[in-house]
Order: sequence, then C-alpha cells, then structure tokens
Amino acid sequence: MKPISQKISVIEKIGYSLGDLSANLIFQTLMTFIAFFYTDVYKIPPASASAIIFAGGMLGAFFNPVMGVIADRTSTRWGKFRPWILWTAVPFGVIALLAFSTPDFGPGGKVIYALITYILLVVIYSANNLPYSALSGVITGDMKERNSLSSYRFVAVMVAQFVVQVLLLPLVLILGDGDKTVGFEKTMGIFAVVGIVFFIITFLTTRERIIPKPEQKSSVGTDLKDLTRNKPWIAMLVITIFVFITLSLKGGTYVYYFENYLSEEHLAAFLVNVGFIGFIDGLNSFLTGIGLVGFQWPEDAPTSAFSLFNAGGIIAGILGIVFSKKLADRFGKRDVFGAALFVASLCLLAFYFFSPSAIALVFIFQIFHGFFYGITTPLLWAMIADVADYSEWKNNRRATAIIFSAMIFGLKAGLSIGGALVAGILASFGYDPQLPVQSDGAIHGIQLSVSVLPTITFMVAIGCLFFYEINKKMESRIEQELLNRRENNAG
Repeated sequence: MKPISQKISVIEKIGYSLGDLSANLIFQTLMTFIAFFYTDVYKIPPASASAIIFAGGMLGAFFNPVMGVIADRTSTRWGKFRPWILWTAVPFGVIALLAFSTPDFGPGGKVIYALITYILLVVIYSANNLPYSALSGVITGDMKERNSLSSYRFVAVMVAQFVVQVLLLPLVLILGDGDKTVGFEKTMGIFAVVGIVFFIITFLTTRERIIPKPEQKSSVGTDLKDLTRNKPWIAMLVITIFVFITLSLKGGTYVYYFENYLSEEHLAAFLVNVGFIGFIDGLNSFLTGIGLVGFQWPEDAPTSAFSLFNAGGIIAGILGIVFSKKLADRFGKRDVFGAALFVASLCLLAFYFFSPSAIALVFIFQIFHGFFYGITTPLLWAMIADVADYSEWKNNRRATAIIFSAMIFGLKAGLSIGGALVAGILASFGYDPQLPVQSDGAIHGIQLSVSVLPTITFMVAIGCLFFYEINKKMESRIEQELLNRRENNAG
C-alpha cells in the first residue's frame, strides 16, 4: 500500500486556519474585553467580576481532559477530530452571543447570569477548540509542513486579533449608537454568524492523515501514565499556563491603561501628528458620501489610540510570523521560541518607565513587542504537536487529543487566572468605574499590570524551556523514525 502523502495544499491550510480565526473572534474578545465588559458595561463590581472569571474559567478548564478522552475515542467516517468542529459550530456562536448580552437583572442576578454563560462558553470552546487543535497533529507528520500550517493558522489568528483589538470598540460604539450594551450584543451577533460559516469551511476542507494503528488499544489510565512520564508535555503545560496568564493580564488591562493612565491630551495630539485623524476624517466623509451616515468613527481619543496601538502590534506580529518558520527550520522551535519571548518580555517591562505623555514610546515598544511575540505565536502550538509525536515515539501509542487537552486546559487556566488578576488587581488597588478620575493607587495597579507583572509571568515560561528537551536534532530524529514506522505499518 502506498503511504499517504504528508504534503498539504494551500487550500487546506487556509481552510484549517479559518477555524482559528472563528474561535479567536470569541477568544480574543474574552482575553481583551471580558473584565472591561463585566465592570464597565454590565456594571458588575470588580471583585465579583474577578471571581466569575476565575471560578467559571477553572470549572470550564477541567472539562478539557474529559474532552480529550472523548475526542481520542471518537470514531466516524470523517475522522476523530473534524466532526467536533462541525457539531459545535452553532452552539459556540449562540453561547458567545448570550455571554455578551446584558439582561436587566438585579446585582445578584447579573453575577449568576454572567457566571453561567461564562462557564458554558469556556466548555463549548473546549469541545470545539481542543479537537481543532488536535487536528493539527494528525493533518500531517511532516515537521516543515506542520510549521507552515502553524504559520497560516496564526496569520488567521492575527486577523481575528486585529478585528477584535482594533475594530471591536469602534464597532460597539457605532452599532450601539454610543450605547455599549447594545453595541456589544450586535457585534457579537456578527462574530457568531461569521464563526459558524468558517467552522463549516474548516470541516469541509481538511483531512486527517495520521491514523492510529487499528490494533492500538489503551485505557485512560495508560494515557495519563504516559503523560506523567512525558517531560516535554509537563514543560509545555506550564509554559502554556504562564503565556496565557500574560496575554490575558496585559491584554485585559490595556483598555484601562488608555482610558485612565495615558494623557488624553497627548493621545489626541499624537493621533493628529501621525495623520490618523486626517485618515479618519477622510473615511468618515467617504462613508457619509455613500449614505452610511451611521458608520462614523467615534470621536474619542483613547478609543482611537487604543485601536491604533493594537493595530501596530498586530501588524508587527504578522511580520514576526513570516520570519518564524524560517528561523524554526534553521535553529529549532524551542530555541527560537525562548529567544524571541525573552526580547518580547523586555519590551513589556519598558512600559513601567513611560510617563503618561510618552505616547510615541508606548507605540514604538508595542511594535517591537508585537514583532518578537509574533515569532513565538505559531511555534507554541507546533511544539505541542511535536509533543504528541514525542509521546508516540516513546510509547508506540498515539493519544493526540489528550495531549492537546492538557494544553487547552493550560490555555483556559491562564486565561482565567490572567482575567481574574485584571479585575482582582483593579479591585485591590481601589478602581471604581463610576469615578471620572481614578485614584493614584488604581493608576499604579494598571501600570504594573501592563509591565512588571506580565514580564514576570513571561520569564517563568522561558525558564520552563530548560525542561523541554525536543531541540532541532531530536525533532529530526523523531520525524524520521515515526515516518519509517508508519511506512512499515502501511506496508
């Protein structure tokens, strides 16, 4: 029997990447705006918001190992993982819309509603995104093709990130005519419809090529035992937790940083000097000229500056992704990931020293941070796929989904801890969304949360790489030996 080709077409790479674009329209919104949505839009006290994000997120995270066991034991004519993307598409969109709706309950009712919808959202995210992520480990066994697939995937992630971090707040204000509660519901409705369509495209365009041996049998206990002896897996679990604590912490605080720390006067002057206001005036005139009077960019300096800030980081991140594959092919994923994450951490630390008027420096260091973090973005998930290969190589059994389930658990745990830290730090430093001007203590808490604290958590992740033994030499060895085994099995 002729071995199945491990090469992937561009159409399949794009189709696969659309699944992450869909998921990240929701995930990026959670990571960047959930604390802000709860405290400033739904008017839940910061301490309660912190408890919701942490408790709800952790409860949802513990569903991941269960989902990993289920996915690894799914058997359909479409494969193990692809059908889950189809089955969860519509529920994912509906629950995302509910989570960002604002029913008129009392204080206690708001907390209960937010907690229930948040738990449901992270659970359905697991049921969708865990099989989606595991799919990358069985689409191909070719390491270079896997690096290429990750690059496509994370360009799509960056597109979703651009939409959420650059356009979401303006869209909320435009679609809600200044009312953020209405604007969030309408915006999430659009995201839900787009997400459902893209998930279906992912299902239709992808293929599972790495099939476990028919005689492979393993119990849940055996799978878990294999994991506990897999040092690279343990290292990647901790790395994933701390990377997503960092992303959620800094990402969730930036909106407060622009609203409360940076000088609005200097932000407005910066926007004029870089030509942003002139560009927006021209855009608004064009929209008015074609009859779209309601689609006018908001005249709010912090909102505009926040969008431009995120746009600079995302564009730089896409450029970093372009370099990522070539660097990984030459030096190995682990070493490139560690070096780029270290430089990205130093760029974050610099934010602690910027004054409220140092707007240009804030933007410049965001661009540097975005570039170096962009290099790491596709490597994280490619390294996790390599851990699944490492496990098969060591144990002669493949359990892709349960390995990815732990990483999605790490993602959820990091998201929950980081999001809870945003609201918790704000509460502990005395943040009050009702005040027009925040106290010095609250301002200092915001400043720490975008600089010193995320630098520390990134550095912990870098330290864990010393326990991740899959360097470039071992990557090549694992790939070749597994290829020989599969050819022998096919024969």
